[in-house]
Amino acid sequence: MTISSSLNAGVAGLNANATRLATIADNIANSATFGYKRAQADFHSQVIGGGSGAGVYSAGGVRVTTQRLIDERGPLISTSNPTDIAVNGRGMLPVTTRVSLDSNTGNYPMMLMTTGSFRPDADGVLMTETGMVLMGWPANVDGSMPSYPRDTVAGLEPVRVNVNQFAGDPTTRMTLAVNLPATETQAGAAGVQQDLSIEYFGNLGTSETLSVNFTPTVPGSGASNTWTMTITDSASGGATVGQYTLVFDSSQTNGGTLASVTTISGGAYNAATGSVTLTLGGGPLELTIGTINDPGGMTQLSDSFAPVTIEKNGSPVGNLTTVEIDPNGFVNAVYDIGFTRTIYQIPLVDVPNPNGLISLNNQAYQISPESGAFFLWDAGDGPTGEVLGFTREESATDVAAELTQLIQTQRAYSSNAKVIQTVDEMLQETTNIKR
Repeated sequence: MTISSSLNAGVAGLNANATRLATIADNIANSATFGYKRAQADFHSQVIGGGSGAGVYSAGGVRVTTQRLIDERGPLISTSNPTDIAVNGRGMLPVTTRVSLDSNTGNYPMMLMTTGSFRPDADGVLMTETGMVLMGWPANVDGSMPSYPRDTVAGLEPVRVNVNQFAGDPTTRMTLAVNLPATETQAGAAGVQQDLSIEYFGNLGTSETLSVNFTPTVPGSGASNTWTMTITDSASGGATVGQYTLVFDSSQTNGGTLASVTTISGGAYNAATGSVTLTLGGGPLELTIGTINDPGGMTQLSDSFAPVTIEKNGSPVGNLTTVEIDPNGFVNAVYDIGFTRTIYQIPLVDVPNPNGLISLNNQAYQISPESGAFFLWDAGDGPTGEVLGFTREESATDVAAELTQLIQTQRAYSSNAKVIQTVDEMLQETTNIKR
């Protein structure tokens, strides 16, 4: 019994070390595989037989378990591709397969990766060479992000980038600060109207003109310090979209700044923000002229007419040239005229036990009962790290450590083989007793 248990223990040792050798071989073979997670074999003793002092001992041998250390991260390296993505910290990228994309059922099974080199295919879908498709939440047309559920994949879609796509960036905000000549509102002045034309961009990317005319009020005596601001819009057929009476302060403290704004027509003046909302041919536009007594807004000083500040958003139609991913996971489309727009957000998937995920081919993983339920976080929020573009994660294999374990495994395997050989010799001696 004791001798045969020794034989069984030796065989168990051979099997256990063979399994450990397989994990080492896998680790070394994937030492240059981006995103590879190291496999590890752990030995556990088995006890068979009576208690202490029984006088007989049976060798229980050893059993082995293996796991993939998915929570270990490899070093990050820089690349030249903006859609080479890696996660700097906890969390994983949601992906699906090309096969599910081709099925056209709208059901995309979610898998996870910590890094990937994603490039657009013929349809603009970002995927790796192995067919792993990047998933994200689509943004609204204006680049804002709607609210999506965090515990389901229902809102996730394949990230699609249509290179060479045209897009417009309409003007929705404008800041206007003009100095009006104080001499034009004094008695006896000629009352010359001051004109200003400002280009803006409509919803269809067309160039439109906002004409702003300032007409002074000339009193019979003294100074009125009053102007009528009339705004017309080319997209509205030249119609007046706003008319306001501007009265300027003449005191020593706030001389030359706005004292009051009275709405004649158009959107009401908001004294808190110093803005009016104009309804143009292509939609609303917020025009900021400054708050009361704001020296940085509309002024009436000296005898010169001068536009001090004209700021606006928007741009003409542009051609999409590339996409970039910021640390918060927002996929930004970059156009050749200089503006950018958010088109997707890549959430990061987190589970309570990453090492419990099911390992798949191509450094992909799948949710399992052992991993726990997933949650979709904004990158950089909660327990998750950042999403880095132009970056790949290298293999988590430490070749030097693996080679050291390879030597130990070889010696342990040889020793267990020696135990089997010794048991064989002892059994042979037992057989020889009968001779």
